[in-house]
Amino acid sequence: MEHPCITPARSSPFLFHFAVYNESPVTIILISMVRAFLSLPYRAIFPVGTESDPNSQQQSLSVQVWRIAAGQAFLSLPYRAIFPVGTESDPNSQQQSLSVQNVGFIGLGMMGSRMVNNLIKARYRVAVHDINYDVMKMFADRGVPTRETPFEIAESSDVVITMLPSSSHVFDVYTGKNGLLHGGNFLRPWLLIDSSTIDPQTSRKLSAIVSNCTLKGKKDDQRSPVMLDAPVSGGVLAAESGTLTFMVGGLEEAYLEAKQLLLSMGKNTIYCGGTGNGSAAKICNNLAMAVSMLGVSEALALGQSLGITASTLTRVFNSSSARCWSSDTYNPVPGVMDCVPSSRNYEGGFASKLMAKDLSLAAASAKEVDLKCPLTFQAQEIYLELCKEGHEAKDFSSVFRHYYGGSDE
Repeated sequence: MEHPCITPARSSPFLFHFAVYNESPVTIILISMVRAFLSLPYRAIFPVGTESDPNSQQQSLSVQVWRIAAGQAFLSLPYRAIFPVGTESDPNSQQQSLSVQNVGFIGLGMMGSRMVNNLIKARYRVAVHDINYDVMKMFADRGVPTRETPFEIAESSDVVITMLPSSSHVFDVYTGKNGLLHGGNFLRPWLLIDSSTIDPQTSRKLSAIVSNCTLKGKKDDQRSPVMLDAPVSGGVLAAESGTLTFMVGGLEEAYLEAKQLLLSMGKNTIYCGGTGNGSAAKICNNLAMAVSMLGVSEALALGQSLGITASTLTRVFNSSSARCWSSDTYNPVPGVMDCVPSSRNYEGGFASKLMAKDLSLAAASAKEVDLKCPLTFQAQEIYLELCKEGHEAKDFSSVFRHYYGGSDE
């Protein structure tokens, strides 16, 4: 696990392996000692004529190589090999009273499986659960511990992360038979993070239930378990590359403690405020994304009907005030842009059925707060119609072809 004070080098193994900042004095001292050793003149270590002088044994070159190799071996040790979790020298122990050691992950779909891969790369000890036994076997074959139920995940984890399709799935994993809360009011994990896209009301309800539980083996100075809602943006490619954005709601102290864990799977974390605000931010983000995609698709289809090629009109958009993510990064017209779903028959990406679900969450939230949101309901109707016509598995940018009737470039 990488520490915020230590950044792994990306260059040659014969370069200094860590960039160290002032926050880690113990590390600075240790590495400074090694650097001092490596920088000593050769004769300061082996005076001429002494029994230790390798020249007398014709080994001067090999000893110098040994000195460099020994120092580099120390500097290239994994961080946890130098500072085991929970030791007094571990800088994390000065920042977190409750360390993150064992992570349980529930939900191994397109997003979750990739997030788990990045947790493993970051050297967390991860155990996984999913109702799909084929996916579970795939992880088991790689040596990743698997658990039969969410409750077993809870019993072996310090932190639990869920990435599930809907509010009902999340609620069932928490409160259902053999769920995370199956043990009653006692929980082992001190932190539960839900990265699913669900309604804020469910996030708040579950958070209240979790906060009323007691940590197993709780000490007087430890708080109750905490839940964060931390949905993500960026899609499958960002999950693969570890560049997701996390929108986090909940107790700010818990967010700060969880930040390094989240950054092992993403590049941005944004604290959105109290419980449920992360879920609210995700719903609003996806609403804006859907309306933007519909607007760009509609305009491009109209342009084609008026005799302008989609590639030409896209260049106009991207050089003008219409420029947006749907035009310059995720263009919906086949043939305009490589490496996006529209270039591969709208396969992969973000399924239309998931967009329809998120728009339904936005519509329900708008009704709950009695806010006029005509574009929300119109977008919801369009994507529901797209799903009814059999395109639910296609990427949501397929609205260009299957709803507006746009043609390939």
